[in-house]
Amino acid sequence: MTTTVFPAPALPCLPVRGSRAQFPVHRIYCVGRNFAEHAKEMGATVDRGNPVFFMKPADAIVPGGGRVPYPPGTRDLHHEVELVVALGRDAVAEHQAQRIGGGVFGYGVGLDLTRRDLQAAAKAKGMPWDTAKGFDHSAPASELVPVADAGAVFTRRLWLEVNGELRQQSGLDDMVFTVADVIHELSKLYALKAGDLVFMGTPAGVAALLPGDHFRAGVDELVEFSGHIA
Repeated sequence: MTTTVFPAPALPCLPVRGSRAQFPVHRIYCVGRNFAEHAKEMGATVDRGNPVFFMKPADAIVPGGGRVPYPPGTRDLHHEVELVVALGRDAVAEHQAQRIGGGVFGYGVGLDLTRRDLQAAAKAKGMPWDTAKGFDHSAPASELVPVADAGAVFTRRLWLEVNGELRQQSGLDDMVFTVADVIHELSKLYALKAGDLVFMGTPAGVAALLPGDHFRAGVDELVEFSGHIA
């Protein structure tokens, strides 16, 4: 029996619709600039041959939303609503990713919370912007809907409301890189594992979240969740 020098932290998990079993989160991969209009509002261009990736720690997940603390070190917290893709099988090499289609287990919706002022400062200096993306509680996410129950996901609309006002929306068919594209490209760089999540990028309309703000996010006729900034 393995012993640890202190109690091991709880495994980050997301609930699964229709099941008592939880989905254990291994890694969180995120896709940048996957909606052309968002890239434009951020002053960037889309390179269709080279998707932009970054990561968040698995324990950044806030299952089901609810209370999300306003993070330290920023005065400009932004929302980015995204489709979440959950992998249920390993795809440790590029050819395996192609053969099994990435092993998608299910879909959800999440927020890629961003400390925009820290990101802008890092970009201006040509430095990495991990601190802008990979902080505590930076990935609130909904339950996962298994593929068998999800239907035609990519004909639907992704959206976010803040305090009852629609802030972001776009058809998922507007994504520059499809799920298959992203799994293929990620598999060139990482050994993808069951438990990995992929946040698929955000449409235009990103803006600030303030303490006390309430958000509600979803994909039409698939899944939604809500919470507030504490």
